[in-house]
Amino acid sequence: MRIDILSLFPGMFPPVLGGSILGIAQEKGHLDLHLHDIRTWTQSRHGKVDDKPFGGGPGMVLCCQPVVDAVEAVRALAEPPGRLIFLGPDGKRFDQSAASGLAPEPRLILVCGRYEGFDARIFELLAPEVISLGDFVLSGGEIAAMAVVEATVRLLPGVLGSGESLEHESFSVFAPPPRAKGKKGPSAPPRRLLDYPHYTQPAVFRGLAVPEVLRGGDHAKIAAWRREQAEEKTRALRPDLLES
Repeated sequence: MRIDILSLFPGMFPPVLGGSILGIAQEKGHLDLHLHDIRTWTQSRHGKVDDKPFGGGPGMVLCCQPVVDAVEAVRALAEPPGRLIFLGPDGKRFDQSAASGLAPEPRLILVCGRYEGFDARIFELLAPEVISLGDFVLSGGEIAAMAVVEATVRLLPGVLGSGESLEHESFSVFAPPPRAKGKKGPSAPPRRLLDYPHYTQPAVFRGLAVPEVLRGGDHAKIAAWRREQAEEKTRALRPDLLES
């Protein structure tokens, strides 16, 4: 997957996107990452990319010319043109399902906002998707873009050491429990649940012991226990997932 990121502060990205899983993904060729400074395309003699809003008000607004020219130039650097995504608080909320939808794309172009946002004509000219991390405001789209890249790239085949890791984590689809023998009627639908609790060595720490079922070696009982724990955790912390 090729990902192009357009930002006024591209220097924010290498320390995060160059380490751990994302760094390995680039080394293995799963991720082809390109950073672009929007200021490169401004026609202002002083490198200006923003201006005061028409009608008055606080802050500065990103101008049409540098942003539109930057996106058009970056799109032309490679094929396909890519799925164009702006990061902003007024976008569609990003979640695991959205990450799964982005993972098959051969190319993404992420554009990070700053200040009071973009001149509205930019959206009319470029018709991008807009993604938000949630109902809060950041100083810019850079951290949001990092989150989108992290959540999406880890879903690419070969990025994680074990594909099984993706099947047993929060927001993954858990199959319904097996129907009792001889019981009729429709099967329960699969559900998105939070992850079940995990344990490792030592078996006892400060008087707290690992649940016996996990130490017994009965894989059917372990699977049933994990699903039960995932449902209880989801019911306590995110009941909205069960309702949906």
